Amino acid sequence: MTCASRLGERLAAASLACAAAAGLALLTACTSSLVNYESRARVHVVQPGETLYTIAWRQGVDYKTLARWNNLRNPDLIYVGQRLRLSAPEGAARPQATASSPSSAQRGGASSGTPPASRRPLPEPRTLPPPAWQWPTRGPIVSQYGDRAAIPSGIGIGGRAGQPVAAAAAGRVVYVGSGLIGYGELVIIKHNDTYLSAYGHLAGVRVRQSEDVRRGQQIAEMGLGPQRQPRLHFEIRRNGVPVDPLQFLGRDARP
Repeated sequence: MTCASRLGERLAAASLACAAAAGLALLTACTSSLVNYESRARVHVVQPGETLYTIAWRQGVDYKTLARWNNLRNPDLIYVGQRLRLSAPEGAARPQATASSPSSAQRGGASSGTPPASRRPLPEPRTLPPPAWQWPTRGPIVSQYGDRAAIPSGIGIGGRAGQPVAAAAAGRVVYVGSGLIGYGELVIIKHNDTYLSAYGHLAGVRVRQSEDVRRGQQIAEMGLGPQRQPRLHFEIRRNGVPVDPLQFLGRDARP
C-alpha cells in the first residue's frame, strides 16, 4: 500500500470519528433539551376572548395567584398568544416572572439590570371581608352546592325563562361570554380582591365587560340550563375557591 493510500485511510477514519463525536454531541444536546422541555411548568397559551379570570376559573386557581406566578401587575392586561404558567416557579420562595411578554419595543425597551416595577414579584394578597350580598333572582333551589348532577361549584335556582337576574353585590364585570364549557352564557363579577360571583345559563345579557354594576342591578335574564329548563347557575368564589353561596345568602331563595 502506498503512503498516499495509508494517508487517505487515516483521514477517512479521522473524519468518521469526528462525525461520530459530533453526532453524539448532537444527540446529547437534543436529549438534554427534551428533558428540560418535559420538566418545564405547565403553560397556557391565551386564546381570543379569554381573560385571566376565566383562565384561573377553569384551572381552579385564584386569579391573583395566577397573576403572581406570571408577574402580571394588571390582571386585565393579557394578550392573545401570551404564555401563562399554571404552577408556581420551582424552588422559588417568592413568585418570579416566567410568562412570555411583549417585545422590548412594546415594553418600552426594557434592558438588563434591575427589573422594572412591572416585572417585580407582587406581594401576597390580603383576604378582604365579603360584600353585602342579595339573592340574584327569585326561585327555588333546584341543585345544591356540591351536586355532581349539575355544576358542583355553585347552586342552581329555578324560575321562568326571561325573569330578571341581578348582581348579587356591587362590583365590576370582568367577563361576559360563553367560553367556559357547561356554563352557557356567563357573567363574572369581581366584588373586591377576594370575592367573585358568577351567573350562568343567561339570556339577554345587559352588561359589558369592565362595566361597574350596583347591587341589585339587572345584568341579564334567566335562560335555559340542563334539560332545557329555566335555571340560573350562581356561584361565589373566595380567593379562587368555590364556597357554598347559601352561607352568604341564607337558605330561602324567595326573598
